Amino acid sequence: MEKVNIKEKFALFDEYWSPKIAGELNAQHVKLVKFQGEFVWHHHESEDELFLVMKGRFRMDFRDRAVWIEEDEFIIVPRGVEHRPFAEDEVHVLLFEPAGTLNTGNVRNELTTQAHEI
Repeated sequence: MEKVNIKEKFALFDEYWSPKIAGELNAQHVKLVKFQGEFVWHHHESEDELFLVMKGRFRMDFRDRAVWIEEDEFIIVPRGVEHRPFAEDEVHVLLFEPAGTLNTGNVRNELTTQAHEI
């Protein structure tokens, strides 16, 4: 039962598109990720994902629309919905998703990685 300082945790890493596990509860991971640029189109067959912007802003692309998520806002992407995050500038995002969720969902490529604890 230790408190977590999110800004301090973000200061511990620089790489993009590589989520870090900052906590776990009820088989859910609290992950921190930095990203910039365009990610890959993908979906998660069984997992919903919450994206909470801690610093900056990004656009969540869907096949039928795009939504900008600003600092202190979040979006929940339901399971099965194809999406692609995009950030013009570096963004810091807190993810909340089931443990074991792969960052690229149904896609396997050079951006695919398993999250590890920070």
